[in-house]
Amino acid sequence: MKIILVNGSCNLKGCTYTALNEIAGVLEKEGLETEIFSLGGDPIRDCIGCGACGKLGECVFGEDLVNLFVRKAREADGFVFGTPVYYAHPSGRLLSFLDRAFYSGGSAFAFKPGAAVASARRAGTTASIDVLNKYFTIARMPVVSSNYWNMVHGNTPEEVRQDLEGMQIMRGIGQNMAWIVKCIEAGKGSGIGYPFIEEKVRTNFIR
Repeated sequence: MKIILVNGSCNLKGCTYTALNEIAGVLEKEGLETEIFSLGGDPIRDCIGCGACGKLGECVFGEDLVNLFVRKAREADGFVFGTPVYYAHPSGRLLSFLDRAFYSGGSAFAFKPGAAVASARRAGTTASIDVLNKYFTIARMPVVSSNYWNMVHGNTPEEVRQDLEGMQIMRGIGQNMAWIVKCIEAGKGSGIGYPFIEEKVRTNFIR
């Protein structure tokens, strides 16, 4: 079983990476394979709602990381999406990335657990986590929690490591993620399938 941890910061080994790395260490101790998938510093373009992915089976803008990630996501068992906090919201690159990944490849995420992690110097973390959690709930993904909000604080990786409560929260995410994916796998082995999915209904007006 494999968990992909997405680093939504352009800083490859910064505060967000430090939090994700703490989670990955617990997952690996639990016998799960991990990959930290970094978005890096190159531009990531927005979704333009063209709908071409419905015909192509992937995003029409194939020149960046989105289609590569979705292909990996189809083989993964769970996800952690980490972001730095900018003006009380997730990084713009992560949001552009997730808009396209979930719109073009939503089936790759269904019924697989997801966790959102926010890293901030001080504030804006809960608002950022709330934004990321909405991707999970629209895609039928179980949401993974810990023993407090999924956040760390610090302005440098060294300061994040000094946030002992934050590091404990990250380890809790790893423990809970491992438990959930193992439970899902055990359920499959016992003949428990995924829930029935009704044909989607859209109410395109407001009463």
